[in-house]
Amino acid sequence: MQSPANPSFLRIGTRGSPLALYQAELVREMLAALHSVPEEAIEIRIIRTEGDRTQSENLSLKEMGGKGLFSKEIEAALIANEIDIGVHSAKDMATTLPDGLVMPVFLKREDPRDAFISLKAKTLEGLPEGARVGTSSLRRAAQLRFLRPDLEVVEFRGNVDTRLKKLQDNVADATFLALAGLKRLGKTGHVSSILDPQIFPTAPAQGAIGIEYRAHDHETAAQVAGLNDQETFDQVTAERALLAELDGSCRTPIGVFSSIADGLLSISAEVLSPDGSHRHRESAAGLPENAGLIGAELGRALIEKAGQAFFDALRNL
Repeated sequence: MQSPANPSFLRIGTRGSPLALYQAELVREMLAALHSVPEEAIEIRIIRTEGDRTQSENLSLKEMGGKGLFSKEIEAALIANEIDIGVHSAKDMATTLPDGLVMPVFLKREDPRDAFISLKAKTLEGLPEGARVGTSSLRRAAQLRFLRPDLEVVEFRGNVDTRLKKLQDNVADATFLALAGLKRLGKTGHVSSILDPQIFPTAPAQGAIGIEYRAHDHETAAQVAGLNDQETFDQVTAERALLAELDGSCRTPIGVFSSIADGLLSISAEVLSPDGSHRHRESAAGLPENAGLIGAELGRALIEKAGQAFFDALRNL
């Protein structure tokens, strides 16, 4: 992507995948409209991350080292003042950001649910015994093993197009993808069915686009503040607070679903053992302005219900 001839109004850092570029371009379009500047004045810089470099390796996120693989190079560019904002899929972000960085702005959330995709069945329930389901998500694998222990889980990495091609090549009989990404890429025609989030809750912050910047960069903070969607902010705040309380990482299978209705934030969550043999669920509700407290309280309730030994075992995997 060409840099503008004149100094940029704002410099956006992003991964180079089709979905990441769509999200960065969406942010650029919204910022241009908000500030009445030409889109060309907002620069998009593609930053290749460790997660991108290892996409061709058939490894799980856990085996590669965790969520920071998709953000640390972008965050390094922020700290070095090479870009002004990082645009991220919020679900890929670690709960603790590097010192000096904040992520307080979230675009209006897209549908957070998971999509079931198969060339052989319309629903997860319709898959025959012994069918192979591809996923690189520890959460989805654990949920699948709990709900359908008769199915085989196979490792399945890559971007959306890569995973769809793997289905065509019969690497697996089915897979799951975030519905939000499919909608943004115009690929919902591949969806066989949408999973009920009460049965198959999703990753914390799934479907939300977060904007990260330097904590003391007040000019940038003012420029992007108008993009924040308050309902999304409250939901993501609760879900990430839950994750932080559980010491959530790529080693912890956590599913969550939140909603806001009639002035009340409701959130339910589950934590599972990776083999699907145990599942613990809890829920909480309260005023949206207390989102962080509600999420943290729910996390503590899950720890009490599952027992500290359950979480200690996860950390030792």
